[in-house]
Amino acid sequence: MFAVPADRPKSRPSQLLLGHFDTVWPVGTLHDRPFSINGNTIHGPGSFDMKGGLAQIVLALGAIRDLELETPVVPVIFINADEEIGSRSSTRYIRWLAQHADRALVMEPALGTRGDIKTERKGIGRFTVTVYGKAAHAGLDPESGASAILELSHVIQTLFALNDVERGITVNVGTIDGGIQPNVVAPHSKAVVDVRVPTVADGKEIERVIHAIKPTTPDVRLHIEGAIGRLSMESTPRNQRLWTLAKEAGTELGLDLHQARAGGGSDGNTTSQYTATLDGLGPVGDGAHAVHEHFLIDKTLERAALLTMLLISPRMQD
Repeated sequence: MFAVPADRPKSRPSQLLLGHFDTVWPVGTLHDRPFSINGNTIHGPGSFDMKGGLAQIVLALGAIRDLELETPVVPVIFINADEEIGSRSSTRYIRWLAQHADRALVMEPALGTRGDIKTERKGIGRFTVTVYGKAAHAGLDPESGASAILELSHVIQTLFALNDVERGITVNVGTIDGGIQPNVVAPHSKAVVDVRVPTVADGKEIERVIHAIKPTTPDVRLHIEGAIGRLSMESTPRNQRLWTLAKEAGTELGLDLHQARAGGGSDGNTTSQYTATLDGLGPVGDGAHAVHEHFLIDKTLERAALLTMLLISPRMQD
Protein backbone atom coordinates (compact mmCIF):
# COMPACT_ATOMS: atom_id res chain seq x y z
CA MET A 1 0.00 0.00 0.00
CA PHE A 2 1.28 3.44 -0.95
CA ALA A 3 -0.31 6.70 0.20
CA VAL A 4 0.52 10.41 -0.05
CA PRO A 5 -1.55 13.47 0.92
CA ALA A 6 -3.95 14.47 -1.85
CA ASP A 7 -2.83 18.10 -1.62
CA ARG A 8 0.91 17.44 -1.32
CA PRO A 9 2.96 20.42 -2.56
CA LYS A 10 5.46 19.09 -5.09
CA SER A 11 8.23 21.37 -3.83
CA ARG A 12 8.18 20.05 -0.26
CA PRO A 13 10.47 17.19 0.84
CA SER A 14 9.03 13.86 1.98
CA GLN A 15 9.53 11.52 4.91
CA LEU A 16 8.89 7.81 4.52
CA LEU A 17 6.69 5.93 6.99
CA LEU A 18 7.40 2.25 6.55
CA GLY A 19 5.60 -0.86 7.78
CA HIS A 20 4.30 -4.26 6.73
CA PHE A 21 1.00 -6.15 6.81
CA ASP A 22 2.32 -9.70 6.76
CA THR A 23 3.13 -11.93 9.73
CA VAL A 24 4.85 -15.28 10.15
CA TRP A 25 1.61 -16.93 11.26
CA PRO A 26 -0.32 -19.27 8.93
CA VAL A 27 -3.94 -18.74 7.93
CA GLY A 28 -6.22 -20.00 10.70
CA THR A 29 -4.03 -18.93 13.63
CA LEU A 30 -6.62 -16.35 14.72
CA HIS A 31 -9.15 -19.12 15.24
CA ASP A 32 -6.96 -20.77 17.87
CA ARG A 33 -5.42 -17.62 19.29
CA PRO A 34 -7.73 -14.65 18.67
CA PHE A 35 -7.07 -10.95 19.24
CA SER A 36 -7.71 -10.06 22.87
CA ILE A 37 -7.30 -7.21 25.35
CA ASN A 38 -6.33 -7.96 28.92
CA GLY A 39 -6.03 -4.75 30.91
CA ASN A 40 -3.06 -2.86 29.49
CA THR A 41 -1.99 -5.68 27.17
CA ILE A 42 -3.08 -6.58 23.65
CA HIS A 43 -2.49 -10.16 22.55
CA GLY A 44 -2.75 -11.81 19.16
CA PRO A 45 -0.71 -13.10 16.22
CA GLY A 46 1.04 -10.20 14.53
CA SER A 47 -0.03 -7.72 17.22
CA PHE A 48 3.52 -6.82 18.24
CA ASP A 49 5.12 -7.45 14.84
CA MET A 50 3.65 -5.27 13.61
CA LYS A 51 -0.05 -4.40 13.70
CA GLY A 52 0.62 -2.14 16.68
CA GLY A 53 3.01 -0.07 14.57
CA LEU A 54 0.39 0.34 11.87
CA ALA A 55 -2.10 1.52 14.49
CA GLN A 56 0.46 4.12 15.62
CA ILE A 57 0.59 5.53 12.09
CA VAL A 58 -3.19 5.96 12.09
CA LEU A 59 -3.12 7.60 15.54
CA ALA A 60 -0.28 9.99 14.66
CA LEU A 61 -1.80 11.10 11.36
CA GLY A 62 -5.18 11.50 13.06
CA ALA A 63 -3.63 13.73 15.73
CA ILE A 64 -1.93 15.87 13.10
CA ARG A 65 -5.25 16.28 11.26
CA ASP A 66 -7.38 16.94 14.34
CA LEU A 67 -4.93 19.38 15.92
CA GLU A 68 -4.28 21.04 12.56
CA LEU A 69 -0.53 20.61 12.91
CA GLU A 70 1.91 21.40 10.10
CA THR A 71 4.22 18.81 8.56
CA PRO A 72 7.16 20.66 6.97
CA VAL A 73 8.27 17.27 5.62
CA VAL A 74 5.36 15.51 3.89
CA PRO A 75 4.54 12.01 5.23
CA VAL A 76 4.58 9.30 2.57
CA ILE A 77 3.34 5.87 3.65
CA PHE A 78 4.49 2.54 2.22
CA ILE A 79 3.22 -0.69 3.75
CA ASN A 80 4.27 -3.95 2.12
CA ALA A 81 3.08 -7.54 2.39
CA ASP A 82 6.33 -9.49 1.97
CA GLU A 83 8.69 -8.17 4.67
CA GLU A 84 8.78 -11.43 6.64
CA ILE A 85 10.09 -13.28 3.57
CA GLY A 86 12.72 -10.68 2.74
CA SER A 87 10.70 -8.01 0.87
CA ARG A 88 11.52 -9.77 -2.37
CA SER A 89 9.01 -7.86 -4.49
CA SER A 90 8.83 -4.58 -2.59
CA THR A 91 12.51 -3.77 -2.02
CA ARG A 92 12.89 -1.98 -5.36
CA TYR A 93 10.06 0.39 -4.43
CA ILE A 94 11.49 0.97 -0.94
CA ARG A 95 14.86 1.83 -2.45
CA TRP A 96 13.29 4.38 -4.79
CA LEU A 97 11.23 6.00 -2.03
CA ALA A 98 14.20 6.13 0.35
CA GLN A 99 16.38 7.83 -2.26
CA HIS A 100 13.82 10.64 -2.48
CA ALA A 101 13.07 10.93 1.26
CA ASP A 102 14.52 13.25 3.87
CA ARG A 103 14.25 10.43 6.41
CA ALA A 104 12.65 7.03 7.01
CA LEU A 105 10.67 6.09 10.10
CA VAL A 106 10.28 2.32 10.39
CA MET A 107 7.38 1.08 12.52
CA GLU A 108 8.88 -2.27 13.49
CA PRO A 109 8.42 -3.10 17.19
CA ALA A 110 10.75 -1.60 19.76
CA LEU A 111 13.61 -3.71 21.11
CA GLY A 112 13.30 -5.31 24.54
CA THR A 113 11.05 -4.52 27.48
CA ARG A 114 12.64 -1.09 27.81
CA GLY A 115 11.52 -0.28 24.29
CA ASP A 116 14.86 0.65 22.74
CA ILE A 117 14.83 2.33 19.35
CA LYS A 118 16.93 0.60 16.72
CA THR A 119 19.67 2.77 15.24
CA GLU A 120 21.66 -0.24 14.03
CA ARG A 121 20.69 -3.58 12.52
CA LYS A 122 22.92 -6.41 11.44
CA GLY A 123 23.18 -7.26 7.79
CA ILE A 124 21.78 -10.67 6.85
CA GLY A 125 23.11 -13.17 4.35
CA ARG A 126 21.97 -16.57 3.15
CA PHE A 127 24.39 -18.99 1.53
CA THR A 128 23.93 -22.47 0.12
CA VAL A 129 26.92 -24.83 -0.12
CA THR A 130 26.41 -27.82 -2.41
CA VAL A 131 29.01 -30.58 -2.48
CA TYR A 132 29.34 -32.96 -5.42
CA GLY A 133 31.19 -36.20 -4.68
CA LYS A 134 31.29 -39.65 -6.27
CA ALA A 135 29.05 -42.58 -5.39
CA ALA A 136 30.46 -46.02 -4.64
CA HIS A 137 29.50 -49.14 -2.70
CA ALA A 138 30.38 -48.45 0.93
CA GLY A 139 31.37 -52.08 1.56
CA LEU A 140 32.71 -53.46 -1.72
CA ASP A 141 34.56 -50.51 -3.21
CA PRO A 142 34.61 -47.45 -0.93
CA GLU A 143 38.01 -46.28 -2.20
CA SER A 144 36.57 -45.53 -5.63
CA GLY A 145 34.07 -43.07 -4.16
CA ALA A 146 34.40 -39.54 -2.85
CA SER A 147 32.13 -38.66 0.07
CA ALA A 148 30.27 -35.39 -0.28
CA ILE A 149 29.21 -35.72 3.36
CA LEU A 150 32.80 -35.99 4.55
CA GLU A 151 33.69 -32.87 2.60
CA LEU A 152 30.66 -31.04 3.93
CA SER A 153 31.81 -31.78 7.48
CA HIS A 154 35.09 -29.98 6.71
CA VAL A 155 33.23 -27.03 5.17
CA ILE A 156 30.94 -26.76 8.18
CA GLN A 157 33.90 -26.50 10.54
CA THR A 158 35.42 -23.81 8.32
CA LEU A 159 32.14 -21.87 8.38
CA PHE A 160 31.70 -22.08 12.15
CA ALA A 161 35.28 -20.88 12.59
CA LEU A 162 34.17 -17.57 11.01
CA ASN A 163 32.10 -16.70 14.08
CA ASP A 164 33.48 -13.68 15.90
CA VAL A 165 31.43 -12.79 18.95
CA GLU A 166 33.46 -9.70 19.81
CA ARG A 167 32.94 -8.23 16.35
CA GLY A 168 29.30 -9.28 16.25
CA ILE A 169 29.71 -11.69 13.31
CA THR A 170 27.63 -14.87 13.45
CA VAL A 171 27.71 -17.74 10.97
CA ASN A 172 25.24 -20.57 11.49
CA VAL A 173 24.81 -23.73 9.43
CA GLY A 174 21.08 -24.15 9.92
CA THR A 175 20.22 -27.16 7.75
CA ILE A 176 22.12 -30.00 6.09
CA ASP A 177 21.16 -32.93 3.91
CA GLY A 178 22.79 -35.38 1.55
CA GLY A 179 23.53 -38.93 0.59
CA ILE A 180 21.40 -41.70 -0.93
CA GLN A 181 21.58 -44.75 1.34
CA PRO A 182 23.70 -45.82 4.33
CA ASN A 183 25.59 -48.32 2.15
CA VAL A 184 26.45 -45.76 -0.55
CA VAL A 185 29.35 -43.27 -0.42
CA ALA A 186 27.46 -39.99 -0.60
CA PRO A 187 27.58 -38.36 -4.07
CA HIS A 188 26.04 -35.09 -2.92
CA SER A 189 25.29 -33.00 0.17
CA LYS A 190 24.10 -29.50 0.94
CA ALA A 191 24.14 -26.96 3.76
CA VAL A 192 22.19 -23.71 4.13
CA VAL A 193 23.97 -21.00 6.09
CA ASP A 194 22.73 -17.88 7.88
CA VAL A 195 25.18 -14.99 8.31
CA ARG A 196 24.79 -11.80 10.42
CA VAL A 197 27.27 -8.93 10.25
CA PRO A 198 27.37 -5.52 11.98
CA THR A 199 28.79 -3.49 9.07
CA VAL A 200 28.63 -3.36 5.30
CA ALA A 201 32.41 -3.87 5.17
CA ASP A 202 32.12 -7.01 7.31
CA GLY A 203 29.49 -8.29 4.90
CA LYS A 204 31.73 -7.84 1.89
CA GLU A 205 34.59 -9.60 3.67
CA ILE A 206 32.49 -12.56 4.81
CA GLU A 207 31.08 -12.96 1.29
CA ARG A 208 34.61 -13.10 -0.11
CA VAL A 209 35.77 -15.66 2.46
CA ILE A 210 32.79 -17.98 2.03
CA HIS A 211 32.97 -17.98 -1.75
CA ALA A 212 36.71 -18.68 -1.56
CA ILE A 213 36.31 -21.95 0.40
CA LYS A 214 38.01 -24.81 -1.47
CA PRO A 215 37.43 -28.58 -1.09
CA THR A 216 39.93 -30.67 0.85
CA THR A 217 38.63 -34.11 -0.20
CA PRO A 218 40.01 -35.45 -3.53
CA ASP A 219 37.55 -35.72 -6.43
CA VAL A 220 34.98 -33.49 -4.76
CA ARG A 221 33.57 -30.23 -6.14
CA LEU A 222 31.94 -27.33 -4.27
CA HIS A 223 29.26 -24.98 -5.56
CA ILE A 224 28.61 -21.97 -3.30
CA GLU A 225 25.75 -19.55 -3.83
CA GLY A 226 24.53 -16.59 -1.81
CA ALA A 227 25.29 -13.09 -0.60
CA ILE A 228 24.44 -10.54 2.07
CA GLY A 229 20.91 -9.79 0.94
CA ARG A 230 20.11 -7.12 3.50
CA LEU A 231 23.00 -4.74 4.06
CA SER A 232 23.78 -3.63 7.60
CA MET A 233 22.02 -0.62 9.05
CA GLU A 234 24.95 1.23 10.60
CA SER A 235 25.17 4.03 13.13
CA THR A 236 25.94 6.62 10.45
CA PRO A 237 26.14 10.37 11.19
CA ARG A 238 22.77 10.97 9.49
CA ASN A 239 21.14 8.14 11.47
CA GLN A 240 22.54 9.62 14.67
CA ARG A 241 21.18 13.07 13.77
CA LEU A 242 17.74 11.53 13.41
CA TRP A 243 18.21 9.67 16.70
CA THR A 244 19.09 12.98 18.39
CA LEU A 245 15.89 14.48 16.99
CA ALA A 246 13.90 11.57 18.44
CA LYS A 247 15.71 11.80 21.78
CA GLU A 248 14.87 15.50 22.05
CA ALA A 249 11.24 14.86 21.14
CA GLY A 250 11.10 12.11 23.73
CA THR A 251 12.45 14.45 26.39
CA GLU A 252 9.64 16.90 25.61
CA LEU A 253 7.17 14.07 26.17
CA GLY A 254 8.87 12.94 29.37
CA LEU A 255 10.24 9.75 27.80
CA ASP A 256 13.68 8.34 28.55
CA LEU A 257 14.62 6.83 25.18
CA HIS A 258 17.54 4.51 24.46
CA GLN A 259 19.11 3.30 21.23
CA ALA A 260 20.36 -0.21 20.44
CA ARG A 261 21.47 -2.62 17.73
CA ALA A 262 19.15 -5.43 16.62
CA GLY A 263 20.37 -8.78 15.33
CA GLY A 264 17.42 -9.18 12.98
CA GLY A 265 16.86 -7.30 9.76
CA SER A 266 14.03 -5.18 8.38
CA ASP A 267 13.29 -2.80 5.55
CA GLY A 268 15.18 -0.25 7.65
CA ASN A 269 18.37 -1.98 6.50
CA THR A 270 17.44 -0.93 2.97
CA THR A 271 16.37 2.66 3.67
CA SER A 272 19.49 3.25 5.77
CA GLN A 273 21.66 2.90 2.67
CA TYR A 274 19.99 6.00 1.18
CA THR A 275 18.58 8.23 3.92
CA ALA A 276 18.52 8.84 7.67
CA THR A 277 16.64 5.96 9.28
CA LEU A 278 15.14 5.18 12.67
CA ASP A 279 13.78 1.70 13.26
CA GLY A 280 11.87 0.15 16.14
CA LEU A 281 9.51 3.10 16.51
CA GLY A 282 6.61 0.68 16.86
CA PRO A 283 4.97 -0.89 19.90
CA VAL A 284 6.62 -1.80 23.18
CA GLY A 285 5.98 -5.42 24.12
CA ASP A 286 7.39 -8.88 23.61
CA GLY A 287 7.00 -12.15 21.77
CA ALA A 288 7.65 -11.34 18.12
CA HIS A 289 7.11 -14.59 16.16
CA ALA A 290 6.16 -16.34 19.42
CA VAL A 291 2.95 -17.66 20.95
CA HIS A 292 3.00 -15.05 23.75
CA GLU A 293 3.18 -12.11 21.30
CA HIS A 294 1.73 -8.93 22.83
CA PHE A 295 2.23 -5.21 23.32
CA LEU A 296 1.53 -2.70 26.09
CA ILE A 297 -1.15 -0.12 25.34
CA ASP A 298 0.19 2.75 27.47
CA LYS A 299 3.78 2.46 26.19
CA THR A 300 2.58 2.15 22.61
CA LEU A 301 0.41 5.26 22.94
CA GLU A 302 3.53 7.09 24.11
CA ARG A 303 5.27 5.92 20.92
CA ALA A 304 2.35 7.23 18.85
CA ALA A 305 2.90 10.64 20.46
CA LEU A 306 6.63 10.38 19.70
CA LEU A 307 5.86 9.53 16.07
CA THR A 308 3.61 12.59 15.87
CA MET A 309 6.46 14.78 17.14
CA LEU A 310 8.84 13.35 14.55
CA LEU A 311 6.34 13.82 11.74
CA ILE A 312 5.99 17.54 12.50
CA SER A 313 9.75 18.05 12.82
CA PRO A 314 11.63 20.18 10.27
CA ARG A 315 13.70 18.87 7.38
CA MET A 316 16.99 17.20 8.24
CA GLN A 317 18.93 17.49 5.00
CA ASP A 318 20.31 20.76 3.64
